[in-house]
This record gives sequence, C-alpha cells and structure tokens, in this order.
Amino acid sequence: MKATTWPPGRHYVDEANLAAAFFTGVARGGDAPLMFEKRAQTWKGRSWNEVANSVRRLASVLVNAGIGAGDRVMVSAENRPEWAIADLAIMAIGAIVVPAYVTNTEDDHFFIMDHSGASAVITSGSLLGERIAIAASRTPALHTMILMDDDFELPIVKSINISYWNAVVDAADPLADLDQRIAAQKPDDVCCFIYTSGTGGRPKGVMLTHRSIQANITAAMELLEEGKVASGQRFLSLLPLSHSYEHTAGMHLPFQSNSEVWFCESTEQIAANLVEVSPTLMTAVPRLYEVLHDRIMRGVRAKGGVSEKLFMMAVRLGRKKLAGQHLLPHEMIMDLVVDKLVRAKALQRLGGKLRYFISGGAALNPEIGTFFMALGIKLLQGYGQTEASPLISANRPGNIKIETVGPPVAGIEVKIAEDGEILVRGDALMKGYWRDGASTRATIRNGWLYTGDLGSLDADGYLTITGRKKDIIVNSGGDNIAPGRVEALLTIEPEIEQAMVDGDKRPWLSAVIVPSEDIRHLATSPDTLQTMVADAVERANNRLSQIERVRRFIIADESFNMDNGQMTATLKVRRHVVRSIYGERLAALYPKK
Repeated sequence: MKATTWPPGRHYVDEANLAAAFFTGVARGGDAPLMFEKRAQTWKGRSWNEVANSVRRLASVLVNAGIGAGDRVMVSAENRPEWAIADLAIMAIGAIVVPAYVTNTEDDHFFIMDHSGASAVITSGSLLGERIAIAASRTPALHTMILMDDDFELPIVKSINISYWNAVVDAADPLADLDQRIAAQKPDDVCCFIYTSGTGGRPKGVMLTHRSIQANITAAMELLEEGKVASGQRFLSLLPLSHSYEHTAGMHLPFQSNSEVWFCESTEQIAANLVEVSPTLMTAVPRLYEVLHDRIMRGVRAKGGVSEKLFMMAVRLGRKKLAGQHLLPHEMIMDLVVDKLVRAKALQRLGGKLRYFISGGAALNPEIGTFFMALGIKLLQGYGQTEASPLISANRPGNIKIETVGPPVAGIEVKIAEDGEILVRGDALMKGYWRDGASTRATIRNGWLYTGDLGSLDADGYLTITGRKKDIIVNSGGDNIAPGRVEALLTIEPEIEQAMVDGDKRPWLSAVIVPSEDIRHLATSPDTLQTMVADAVERANNRLSQIERVRRFIIADESFNMDNGQMTATLKVRRHVVRSIYGERLAALYPKK
C-alpha cells in the first residue's frame, strides 16, 4: 500500500494498515489538536497524543475482555471522539469494526450483531444503549458491552459483561504489545464490515480491507492536493461515521492529512456549527445541501426588497458565468457589487473559511450545485458505493462539471456495460459480502464490480449517473424513465419538500409529494394546498420531456424520514416502504382496467 506520488514528509503515509497510519500521524501531530466535540455549549478538543493514549487503553480493555484478531465488535453511537477511538482500537488489535446506525431498530441491531457474529458492542447510553442491550441479550456470541456514557444505568443483562467507558478506559494500562499487534496486520486483512443501509430488504455486510480503504484515501489526497487543501484542514463531520463515506473521508482521511475533525452536533445545528467551527471542508449527502439551500432561500424571501433582488442577481450572474456566457458591461459591474454585498456574506454564514463542499452518497440536483457555485462556494460532486470503500469518481477542483460526478479517481477504472450499467475495478473494491458468497459472485465478476447504477462517460472521461437499474420505471409504452431526475426537478420548486415518483407498467407518472413547511402554513385549506402543489408540479413538468411529466399526485401524510422508516440513515427514500404505504392511493390515480 505505497503512496509514491506524494512529496516526502508531508501528508501521506506508507503503512500496511490503517492503525499504523494513524500512529504515524500521532508522531507528527503530538500535542496539536485533532478532534473536537461540543459539550455544555463549549467546544472541547483532544490532541493527537490524548487520542492515541485512549486508543492504547481501550485496546487493553478489549484484549482483557477476550477480543482478538478477526473478532467482530459493533460500534453504534452519534459522531464523537469515542467513536473514532473505538474504531482505531478495534483495528489496532486486528479485530473487525462493525459500524451500525443509531437509527436502527432493535431488530436491525440484532440482525447485524447476529449476522456478523459480534463478540462485543460499544455504544453510547440512553435509549440507544437500552435498545442495543435488549438485542444483545438475543445474540449468542456477544459477551461484552461498553457504554460511552456513565450517566445511564442499564439493567443487568444475562451473560453479558456491561462496563462504562470512563471507568474501564481510565483505569486501564496502555496495551504493552499493541505495536506488535499492529505490525502483524497485512494490507489485505479485513478491518471493517459496513452493512449497507439498504433501500430495500436486509442489508449486506460489506467486507472492507486496509488496502481498499487506503486506496480511497490516497486517491482523495490526490484530489485535495489539486485543490490545495491536502493537509492542515478543518473537517466538519456531519454524516454518520457508520456510513462508509464518512468513515473513510470524514475520519481516516483527516487522520492521514494532518487535519482536525470537528463533530457536528446534529443536522438541526448545522447552520450554527458552520459559523462556530469555520470549517474548510465538509462532506455531506445531497439532501443536506438541499436543506441548506431551502434555509437560505427562506431567509432571503423573508427579507424581501432590495436584499432579495441583489441575492437573486448574484445567483443569476453566477450561473451565467458557470455556463460560460460572457457578462455584459453593466452585468460585470453588478457582479463586482454582489460579490461584496452577497457572496462574501454567504461565505461568512458558512463560517468564512470554507474551501469546498463535497457531495456524495446520491445524485446531487444540478440546480442545487450551481446555486452554491454561483454564490462562490465550490462544490465537488462525487460518486461511490460502500462496495468500493466508497469513492469511485469525483469532480476535479480545476475542472468542475457539476452535472456530472467527475472522472474516476486515481487507481479506479470505470467502463460502461452494453446495458448502461457502470462497472468498476481497482484496489478500492471490497473483499466480498460477509457470509454471502452468492451475492459476492453476482456483484464482482472477473474483477469488475457491477454497481447496479446506470451512467455514461463524456469525451473528458467524466461520469454522469442516469439512474439505478432496479429503480428504472418502465411505463406501459416500454419507455425507460429514471425517477431521480424527475424527483430532483420537482423538489427544486419551493413548494415541494420531498417527492417519490411512481408509474411502473403505467401509462404515465404519478408522485407522492411532501409539501414544504412554508406552504403548509400558507394554505388555508386542503384544496388550496393541492392547488399550490399542482402549480409547482406544472412548473417542473415544463422542464421535463413528455414521458417524464407527472400527471397526477397525492399529498403525503407526513414527511419521509428515518423515524417512520421511509428514509435510510443516509437520507435516501426507501421506495418500497413509501409504495407500501401509498400504493392503493397511487393505484386509484390511474384508470381502472
């Protein structure tokens, strides 16, 4: 696992595994700050040495509990320093990290612990700890549970040793032979099972190796080097660390680039945390950029008057420049004016030092991307899959085509199959699915990962995602329609918060629509709400082809969210769940046969 393209002594590592790479960073970072979290309204930091000391102590606790190389340890908690420390300690002793979303149900947690054969679980307290404890009591192999918070007491669970982080880690001596355990690990050893969040059916356990994750980090570093942000950065960590995107790019990448990680309090606090932290980089899924866009636009509309006009002028002129169109003389003057009065203020609301937003995990609506870029905020859209650790392609800082997901990153090869499916190969690919040889053989064939996504490559090698094979709607006329594009154009309308398009084997498309909060307040009756949404659908339809247009729709009873199971933890709509809820009402929109 050799990164030979980097200038020596800067931000790269040349180590056999991720734990060794971290401790290389410790030797460099020393007492400099590494991680921050907000407690009691104050940001508290931990240095490289402090984190390393905790890693060595937790490793000792795990070994004394009987955890060894190859054993699985589930970690489920909100983003915080203890999550990263647990990840590093588990990997350092040669065990395998099994991340799990905090939004999982008791049955979800049981499935992951039982399927992975987990010996231990590390989690925070409160209701999450209780939910996991109940699931753990049903898991035959699990014998150890460590709670990060000591202000919550769990009932005694038969056959499971429950301890509290502060009590056991603070009392432990650093593991004496940890360096030898780290040195014994090979690049192709599995270090992590990441269970896919799954928009349908049971998740699969994706086996990632030190080599596969490191291949992603090395490729990402090359990308950031081009953008002159390859070291000494400040990351705001928002996505769950249980997601492969954040696990690689939001945690291990900063470790290897001598950067700080600040753990965002929550999605609701993102606007406040951006101002408090002043990050230079932030990775997130498209839904979170949509939320930011909506909040900004609500504020602009609330101000109205000259402020709104100047803001919209900044967006219009910015988009004109992005499209390669020359500004007229009077527009050039106004562009300089809105640079100071609008774009500079927009950057300040994002902390003032932001160099790049990075979007991945799903297709970004180009309207959202150009909105931020028109305001002078660079946004790099990428593409990946958990099975590729996850990074496959990304826009280059020097040549952003926001409607694409960029060219393949270093070390990744992409080709398009005859049916349009995106195929990928390279060191970043998973070792396979845990305990699922059939799915592994179906997904990786002749060294190529069959992604299940559809796409095309342009003359510059930039990849455009056109849809998901299993999501493609085939109408009764035999036309193939990608629902994601239609949904993106619907949700850019201010009246529409969320949308799910349906219409397989039907003559035309229908949709389930979640209206925005603003128009719910403005609407004086259900009929008024229906009319306002219909106007928005019509505007979106004007930008769609005839077969893509939504002819009829229903208003959702509630938003799509994780609590009701209609979204994954990475904010993708679970189509099968939404269809099961609204199926009869959608069917009633069509003529009876």
